[in-house]
Amino acid sequence: MRPPAATAFAPRMLRASAFIIMGLLGPSAALAQQGPAPPKAYKPVTITLPKTVADPSFEAFRKQIADIAGKKDRAALARVVAQKFFWIPEDKDVADASKAGIDNLATAIGLEGNDAPGWDLLAGYAQETTADPHPQQTGAICGPGEPAFDDKAAEELAKATDTEPAEWGYPANAGIEVRSGPEPTAAVTEKLGLHLVRVYPDDSPTAAVHGDSLRIVTPSGKLGYVQIDSVLPLISDQICYRKEGNAWRIAGAIGGVPPGR
Repeated sequence: MRPPAATAFAPRMLRASAFIIMGLLGPSAALAQQGPAPPKAYKPVTITLPKTVADPSFEAFRKQIADIAGKKDRAALARVVAQKFFWIPEDKDVADASKAGIDNLATAIGLEGNDAPGWDLLAGYAQETTADPHPQQTGAICGPGEPAFDDKAAEELAKATDTEPAEWGYPANAGIEVRSGPEPTAAVTEKLGLHLVRVYPDDSPTAAVHGDSLRIVTPSGKLGYVQIDSVLPLISDQICYRKEGNAWRIAGAIGGVPPGR
């Protein structure tokens, strides 16, 4: 995780979601009003994939969290949440220091109520193997991690294509197949390298039927389709962790809806 940069395109510590874990939420308000800029060819900006946390105990901890989330066991979750919990939805920590860590986490990701969405979010975070050190919270790492790339080149890319940062993502790995249509049987037209990829909203009836596909623009300027979980967002919320002694704890959250909204 890098500190907030002067450029608008750089991945940021304080972020609003363009995707939910592995899905496109939709265009920004301005994009919704004007529609996306026409697809055009672009110069690929190379990315380096986020780093996987090497500590084997972190993998075991993630499995523990996944099990807790599957059972919706709040008492068990409380035992693995740090008491000193931070929550940064925008530009400052809004966690209530008078409350237990589990209560702040519940507010941050939505764990209250019979059909609380936070349990599914937590399960999704538990599947994420990557994380980066937090620049201000000593000892904390936050995931999903962020890809590395040239910020200046990305800014130039956005300007050349008349796009916003939320319109871009990156491949989960090299060699992602791009198909001519949203159907899984559509012909493969090319494969993606490790570079920034433009996501292009598709509100057609056909796309609605194939919700597991995502329309993109390839560097050649052509439209194509990939599996929705194969291109990841540059801008997303995060869960943070810290090791206390030999035990991992959920230490904080970045993103979410600020209190009172």
